Amino acid sequence: MSESCTKSDERWLLLMDKASAWFDGPSGRQLFEHEQRVINQQLSRCFGSYLVHYGPFANIPIEPQKIKRSVRVGPPLPGVEIVCEEQSWPIGEHAADVVVLQHGLDFSLSPHALLREAARSVRPGGHLLIVGINPWSAWGATRLLSRKAFRHARCIRPTRVGDWLNLLGFSLEKRQFGCYCPPLSSSQWRLRLSGLETAGQRSQLPIGGFYLLVARKLMVGLRPVRQSRRERMGQLLPMPVAKVSRRDAEQ
Repeated sequence: MSESCTKSDERWLLLMDKASAWFDGPSGRQLFEHEQRVINQQLSRCFGSYLVHYGPFANIPIEPQKIKRSVRVGPPLPGVEIVCEEQSWPIGEHAADVVVLQHGLDFSLSPHALLREAARSVRPGGHLLIVGINPWSAWGATRLLSRKAFRHARCIRPTRVGDWLNLLGFSLEKRQFGCYCPPLSSSQWRLRLSGLETAGQRSQLPIGGFYLLVARKLMVGLRPVRQSRRERMGQLLPMPVAKVSRRDAEQ
């Protein structure tokens, strides 16, 4: 264990170890295969100098084509370059062009604190990408029956995360779902049900195993404003006006 995390919360370190072991299993790898394609597709539209990647798993690098430097931060796991606690990143404010939280909120003792730390690190105009397990999916239902670390996943609703982003000064630009095939250990069954993924990606029904939120940080001092519902107004009618003749006016 790294010396920088010797004083970390033991519950957090234990949760990270269990989550990493689950992602290294067949179900976790199945989910990652679908996620990496969607993440890489989105990152192809992002530019800048620095990308920060946080997630409770090992040896899953992100190599964006149009960003100069990518760094992994988080728990003491293989592949993590900067070891730190979830609520204390050794990164300056507004230092990153893009921050990717891949299942960080799902496996966290304090999702609000983690999201604030990630939001603080994004420069104005930069992007925050959040990947989470969709509770309204077969994966979310499986979590309730799982006996592994997956049962500890929070599975926060994407709409709720969107509200948090709004309060932190971010504008939600995109929401995408993926991995419509249920968690299966058999590769043969996954091949047979591959048509579900094709149909799901085409329809983008909100029942995919994971969701991706892409949010842009607004300029300092600005906040996204929710459009209030405008009540339907009645039609304006002309009021009758009495006509006055010139003869009446002279009298």
